[in-house]
Amino acid sequence: MVGTALAAALGSNPLTASMKIVLLDRQSPADLEQGLSPVPESRNSALIRALSRRLPSSLTSLQPASVQSIHLPGYSNKDQQGGSQLATISLEDGRHLRTRLLVAADGARSRMRSLAQLRTVQWMYNQRGLVATVRTAEPHATAWQRFLPTGPLALLPVRHGFSNIVWSTSPAQAAELEASSPMGFVAAVNQALQEPSDQTPSGLASLQGLLQRGQQMPQPPLVSELAGGSPKSFPLALCHAGRYVRPRFAMIGDAAHAIHPLAGQGVNLGFADVSCLAQALAEACEAGTDIGSLSFLEEHYERPRQRANVSMMAGLDLLKRLFTPQEGLLANMRNLGLDTVNIMPAVKQQIMKYAMG
Repeated sequence: MVGTALAAALGSNPLTASMKIVLLDRQSPADLEQGLSPVPESRNSALIRALSRRLPSSLTSLQPASVQSIHLPGYSNKDQQGGSQLATISLEDGRHLRTRLLVAADGARSRMRSLAQLRTVQWMYNQRGLVATVRTAEPHATAWQRFLPTGPLALLPVRHGFSNIVWSTSPAQAAELEASSPMGFVAAVNQALQEPSDQTPSGLASLQGLLQRGQQMPQPPLVSELAGGSPKSFPLALCHAGRYVRPRFAMIGDAAHAIHPLAGQGVNLGFADVSCLAQALAEACEAGTDIGSLSFLEEHYERPRQRANVSMMAGLDLLKRLFTPQEGLLANMRNLGLDTVNIMPAVKQQIMKYAMG
């Protein structure tokens, strides 16, 4: 999705609109359309369709196309001198493409990253992220998140009474939920969302009561049915590439960094990468700079995005660890802090502004 977003961004800027862009994907357009959620205007399907409508008419789309190998210039000044060395992509069907800049946007298990020999640092969370689409008894417009002993459960509204479920949980529970019947899954989600939490110690409970006084605390809507396909899960990990670029090569989105879905910031970070790289390429075109130059990519894309991404990733990793305990003093103080922020609109606005980039 972020690759399509970059192509759309370049096509909409007069400085880069004349660029020759080739979009590669292992899936055909029919497969991509079939893979979209059957729910009307789910978040991913809406974004993909909207981005597809903004693709430049000059774009060449090769779908399906699988990359067999890539050849990139070396790091030495001699290899990069004059910009004569281009990146070469060899496809499995025998075709070869040459380009001034190859951008990898192929996800957390990026094959392009491996072919470019860029290393990552990562650790597993011993959790799986389970996703599904459900229908609620009543339409709603509030994103709900419940913090459970095994991990957070989010209920995210889409449209027409449909919502997406993102449930971070243990591998054992994820397997159990995937194997459950549709009604069994609905019952498990409702139980997780609706059942009361453990009691807070009396002193903190009294203080929380004062903070919440006068506030209506609504309950999450009841889930009525499972929509679309069966629930699916994937392993959760933090992964970050030590380098985002090398000569004639750049990575965006999950190919460069993958995070815990706790706060739903993965897509936002990917779109921020797109914005930064698209702006950098526009400036390069205006100044007549080689868009594949290593020094240019480092200064105008890698450094600013690594600073922003590492900061966000560290914060989200801290939040994940902070929200893991469900009882004890740390959990109670955390809950008290959230209630305090909840009654401070200015603070909430600043937090939301930062999260949205």
